[in-house]
Amino acid sequence: MAPTSVKVFGSPTSAEVARVLMCLFEKDVEFQLIRVDAYHGAKRMPQYLKLQPRGEALTFEDDNLTLSESRGILRHISHKYAKQGNPDLIGSGALERASIEQWLQTEAQSFDVPSAEMVYSLAFLPPAMPRQHQNGNGNGNGNGYGNNNGNGMSNGMGKGIVNGTVNGTVNASTKRVLAGAPPGTTKEKEEEMRRLFEKSQRELEKLLDIYEQRLEEAAYLAGDKFTIADLSHLPNADRLASDPRSRRMFERRRNVSRWWEDVSRRESWAYVKSLQRPPSSNGADADATDAQNGQKRVDGDNDSKLQRNQYGDNDNNHQRNQYGEAKDYQQGRPSADGRY
Repeated sequence: MAPTSVKVFGSPTSAEVARVLMCLFEKDVEFQLIRVDAYHGAKRMPQYLKLQPRGEALTFEDDNLTLSESRGILRHISHKYAKQGNPDLIGSGALERASIEQWLQTEAQSFDVPSAEMVYSLAFLPPAMPRQHQNGNGNGNGNGYGNNNGNGMSNGMGKGIVNGTVNGTVNASTKRVLAGAPPGTTKEKEEEMRRLFEKSQRELEKLLDIYEQRLEEAAYLAGDKFTIADLSHLPNADRLASDPRSRRMFERRRNVSRWWEDVSRRESWAYVKSLQRPPSSNGADADATDAQNGQKRVDGDNDSKLQRNQYGDNDNNHQRNQYGEAKDYQQGRPSADGRY
């Protein structure tokens, strides 16, 4: 096979990388994914550090062009590959493109930071959140997380918990784990994350009210077609909409809820989410799962060596027809280049 000119370095779980992967799938651009864990600097590949000495989460190569900012990459892909895949991502006229750019900037400047902060804060907060924090309406009972029985512990915690103790004694950190806080989370850390959650929620609630009004007028943010302005929201919004503690921000707004149901069900996003799943340690089960997802594992490198052929050629590679009626998936040959 001829080498592909497009390479993506990074982890699909990164919001920056996920945006770019979804755009490539939307545009039917063949690419190679080289998985890089940005959190393990000492283990990063020397080749990657030559491209990004500071070790950014994303690096994108297209022939001799190297980019690292995800929204700039979305623009590049949409312009360069305008005649293939989804033709609407970047718009066709000056007014349409101006609207797309306006909402893409809104996502970058007003949605990205508070949504990322909320995702981060939720990792440190207990699964049972008080209603005032979930709803953002200040109508909670103010007695802390979950249904508190007045003795410092939540109801229904099981045997051995009497009057806020376990077998008579319990320290503060154990109480917090039993109440739902992640292990190792200190009281100070949880309080800091609660404040961050509330700050992020206030900002997002105001922004989503603006989205609600806009989506009363149009199917999508920039008009009547799905564009990179919508696409750019997917990574962070998906995490918030998947968590019961933040989901109601979307559900309470009729137009935002309708928009989210539409954009989150796109086939291109399903492909990205399939790449975000960690590889299984059970070889047989993993082979079966990967085959169902149109992927082939390769011994020695389960993360990166997958194939994808979206053009429908009968070469035993994986086939994907995004816009046709028939979507034929075939088990492909092992590949040494991690191509999609």
